[in-house]
Amino acid sequence: MPHVSTTPKVRLDAWLWAVRIYKTRSAATTACRAGHVKLNGAPVKASQPVVPGDKLRVRKDGFDRELEVTALIAKRVGAPVAVKCYLDHTPPREKIVIPMVPVRDRGAGRPTKKDRREMDKLRQSWRPDSSNSGT
Repeated sequence: MPHVSTTPKVRLDAWLWAVRIYKTRSAATTACRAGHVKLNGAPVKASQPVVPGDKLRVRKDGFDRELEVTALIAKRVGAPVAVKCYLDHTPPREKIVIPMVPVRDRGAGRPTKKDRREMDKLRQSWRPDSSNSGT
């Protein structure tokens, strides 16, 4: 595997940046300081060394990713190589179902009373808190 470090340890923030979890190393460092990165279940400093077999939990964009380190790299590499340096154990996200919004033809004028009631009924039907709110 090209660009794989032969050193036994690599800094956590450098590894997160190298495998493209964070766009910059300073963003990875900031995430570690904020407590968004956990190494083997414990909060960790950015300077903590990682070794193959370590388990990481990385909170990014409101979601947790569970990663296992398989290879150490210290320099940023292309995405196909970076993906080979960790195993992603993140469970799949739930898909959010967004109902279709009624669309009226342009220039059709204002909706009639019947049209408005149908649109309100449709809006009420997909709201999670709509239990008996219309009566």
